[in-house]
Amino acid sequence: MSVDDALREDAQALAPDLIQLRRQLHRHPEVGLHLPLTQRIVLKALEGVGLEVSVGQGCSSVTAVLRGASDGPAVLLRADMDGLPMTEASKLDYASVEDGAMHACGHDLHTAMLVGAARLLAAHRDSLAGDVVFMFQPGEEGWDGAGQMLAEGILEASGQRVSSAYGMHVMASVPTGVFTTRPGTLMAASAGLKVTVRGAGGHGSAPHHAKDPISVAAQLVGDLQTLITRRFDVFDPVVLTVGSFHAGTARTIIPDEATFDATIRTFSHAAQEKIEVEALRLCEGVAAAYGVEIDAVFKREYPATINHPEHAGFVESVVTSTFGADRYQLMAAPQAGAEDFSRVIAEVPGSYLMLGARVGAGAGPVPDNHSPRVMFDEAVIADGVLLHAQLAIQALRRDAAALAVAAGSAPA
Repeated sequence: MSVDDALREDAQALAPDLIQLRRQLHRHPEVGLHLPLTQRIVLKALEGVGLEVSVGQGCSSVTAVLRGASDGPAVLLRADMDGLPMTEASKLDYASVEDGAMHACGHDLHTAMLVGAARLLAAHRDSLAGDVVFMFQPGEEGWDGAGQMLAEGILEASGQRVSSAYGMHVMASVPTGVFTTRPGTLMAASAGLKVTVRGAGGHGSAPHHAKDPISVAAQLVGDLQTLITRRFDVFDPVVLTVGSFHAGTARTIIPDEATFDATIRTFSHAAQEKIEVEALRLCEGVAAAYGVEIDAVFKREYPATINHPEHAGFVESVVTSTFGADRYQLMAAPQAGAEDFSRVIAEVPGSYLMLGARVGAGAGPVPDNHSPRVMFDEAVIADGVLLHAQLAIQALRRDAAALAVAAGSAPA
């Protein structure tokens, strides 16, 4: 039996246990940077595998290092572990039992797949010329867990800086078993805009005696959309959505304040720089025109996820050689979602990719990631494990060869 066949067979054999692990995680989601139960479950699942395991100091991360049979470079594989602050409505037998928390983005599958990859690669340690760093990360959903783990030295966890890094995300709307990515920008940068308009309250029957902050804030919601269509290139898009607007207590009362929060997605550094300047200028100008005070705060969150072109091509070649050309699709355009794995591949070469986990074969719409009704096809877990393993094995070979060439070409 070839190594590839043995890996495939062993990945399939791991699947039942990993599905149970995934369901355990799904029943007990935790939100944010501190996931004590999730961390304990992962540590238990990694026992006896022969890994060098450590935990984070400022968050509930888990780092595991697998030493290969021979010396060589190091490659990083990452899974995020946190859930979302929402109540599950999927009606699954193993639905969340935690009030106000749900694994609505598939991170429970990511964690199970990376545990499986650690077990699979440990069983095939002889195929590894170097080290594999397994990055189990909390706080992806807006908490910058990747930034925390970078600050604590995840890239040097094996004793040397990793030469490449890969991450994978399941998608409920993509056909099951289809892998997709693209070179260059894969996902957007995210930022937040929080605006507080301060006027002067009064009676709703006499607005001329007040300074109405609601009308100013409402105008800004529309004006920000017009700003995008008139000040930004349609081929370097900006997406701005106001998801929170709060003001007032009764219909007859003009309040003193109105506030709103927006998320802003951009696909280039230039667009993010420009929207920060232009949005704040617009807020100040509209407030001045109506004689009210305004606090507008622009907060940068995650940078754009930008795949290194050669590594996105490498992912494509590994997918097609492992599963066949029909299992890979080139992503036509970037997605406006944001992802803190962007910080990792801004530091070291690498690529992020998506794995379809759609439930059902119909062509109609299904609940997507972040829906309280979303479901993911667990059948993808074995393939996710296998691809993680093949990426690690083949990346180590590639990076070792590149280092040998560099060493041979260096002057004595």
